[in-house]
Amino acid sequence: MKKLVCVICMLICLAIASQAQDGGSYKNAIGGRFSTGYWDAISASYKTFLNAQGAIELNLGFRPYTGNRDWVNVSFSAAYQHHFPIGKIEGFRWFIGGGISAFNSFSSNSDYAGFGLGIFPTGGVDYKFPEIPLNVSADLRPTLLLVDPLEGVYKDYYQQFYFGNLGFSVRYTF
Repeated sequence: MKKLVCVICMLICLAIASQAQDGGSYKNAIGGRFSTGYWDAISASYKTFLNAQGAIELNLGFRPYTGNRDWVNVSFSAAYQHHFPIGKIEGFRWFIGGGISAFNSFSSNSDYAGFGLGIFPTGGVDYKFPEIPLNVSADLRPTLLLVDPLEGVYKDYYQQFYFGNLGFSVRYTF
């Protein structure tokens, strides 16, 4: 039954995406996102427009930590972004929206292992080069952690809110 529900949800999402308009200057983009977030430093990034202004961005990332306490974070985030044109520059837009991040920390030290979940507002700029299939964007995702696996370790540092989650994405458009 769960598999059937998942398949139906995927088909609905594909149907919505296939009806999407061109998103201003591109419909889909795939590439990478580089971030200052403490759960994802490098992410695969996929962005698709649902209509002329609304897009969904999905990221699958990781961040390794080395030193005296080796561990790695693996994360997934999803965000809705609503785009607005900036002046008369073709392909240049700003966006606002929000999303959710889920991550897991893996470590042989139990203080650095566990599941995390956060929500974030997002805002940034997006540019699609007119002559080549390339999109770049920069964003800010200040994140409120609802579940923090490192709460006991870094409680004074992060305090369940992490403002400095800046990102830069480079994607191939199609």
